[in-house]
Amino acid sequence: MAKLTKKQKEAASKIEKNKLYSLKDASALIKVVASAKFDESVDIAVKLGVDPRKANQMVRGVVTLPHGTGKDVRVLALVTPDKEAEAKAAGADHVGLDDYLQKLKTVGQILM
Repeated sequence: MAKLTKKQKEAASKIEKNKLYSLKDASALIKVVASAKFDESVDIAVKLGVDPRKANQMVRGVVTLPHGTGKDVRVLALVTPDKEAEAKAAGADHVGLDDYLQKLKTVGQILM
């Protein structure tokens, strides 16, 4: 087994081995134990007890980054003409159907 460095020994001394920490205490402890010169990250594994092979048990989520991704988000709504006003009101940047489908087909052919 590899030897622990000074920083690892110091961090290990701050953590009680057999204690179960609450999420609030654990997040506070992570900030105390952090020793890198860059922003560290934390991975959390949660057992949800769902079967991902079944469609009705799929778990999906979205996380908004605190400072965004740096890219502008544009929304294209492919809708029939009777729904165009509704899509514009909902915030779509580009609304249409046939003309945008033709553009997408030509872009797809160019990329192939």
